[in-house]
Amino acid sequence: MADSTYRVGVLGATGAVGSTILGILAERSFPASEVVPFASERSAGKSVEFGDTMIECVVPSDESIQGIDILISSAGGSISAEWAPRFVEAGAVVVDNTSYWRMHEDVPLVVAEVNPEAAQNHKGIIANPNCTTMVMMLALAPIHREAGLERLILSSYQAVSGTGQKAIEELTAQSREVLAGEKVAPPTVYPHQIGFNVIPQVETFKDGDDYTTEERKVMAETRKILGLGDEVKISATCARVPVYTGHSESLNIETREDLSPDRCREILAAAENVVVVDDPAAGQYPTALDAAGRDETLVGRIRRDPGQERCLNLWLAGDNLRKGAATNAVQVAELLIENDWL
Repeated sequence: MADSTYRVGVLGATGAVGSTILGILAERSFPASEVVPFASERSAGKSVEFGDTMIECVVPSDESIQGIDILISSAGGSISAEWAPRFVEAGAVVVDNTSYWRMHEDVPLVVAEVNPEAAQNHKGIIANPNCTTMVMMLALAPIHREAGLERLILSSYQAVSGTGQKAIEELTAQSREVLAGEKVAPPTVYPHQIGFNVIPQVETFKDGDDYTTEERKVMAETRKILGLGDEVKISATCARVPVYTGHSESLNIETREDLSPDRCREILAAAENVVVVDDPAAGQYPTALDAAGRDETLVGRIRRDPGQERCLNLWLAGDNLRKGAATNAVQVAELLIENDWL
């Protein structure tokens, strides 16, 4: 890794993903001479934790964004749409966690272990995939390289931290009310009570579309990252579950070439940042709690689909805040430095 001469900004530093980014920058000893946490005016002057120190939040302005080499952004699509180009104009390369830039044709969508070379062709902005896409991609890409994807059906069971701190607080409050036998207050974050419930809706429905915006993201991003055409059929159903951290996913994968469960385990065991946990008779399979705090995707329940040829079922779990968002963004920033792609 290069000398610590880079000024690194984190936009949205007080949010769930932003604080995780700060933690991972410190954890991975990122070569930064200074880390600048950018936040909204209501957080001006607030201090956030970075390693063993506390650093003060800065409100982005034409003056304060000068001199930033790399910005890792996780502050919402509308904010990124406004500020990412302004940081680029000021001389920074932006690694963006929001959905705004992902499907722009001139913006690379990068998973560090899957398509790192795509980052080389950036024009100032590099997009980080959706957390649901990310958890799946570490396992899906090696399978695609080995046997070729023909069809993918994804069902996701997503933690509330993917929505943010207010969702975490709502789940906590509702759970306490249910356990205390009290009337549950009307939900404000989700359309229904999330405590002790499962909601088959992540994000919103657009007029005339039976798929949510989250489901559309996962399908489109998978195609972009893996370079898939329309001949590969993809369908997704995304649900919100009363879990704090850790997305779980069920994949039904049909491949062009036959792939046995044993060979699939071999491929995944050799893949970077994938851990095979697959002894169901002994109770060994991925769970959200096992994945929380880790950067690997855990894969298990690998078995043939008895009703479809060349088709396997898999169960995955991954930390949506770490590898699902923050860690990959930091890894992409590391790629920029290591390969002199800034």
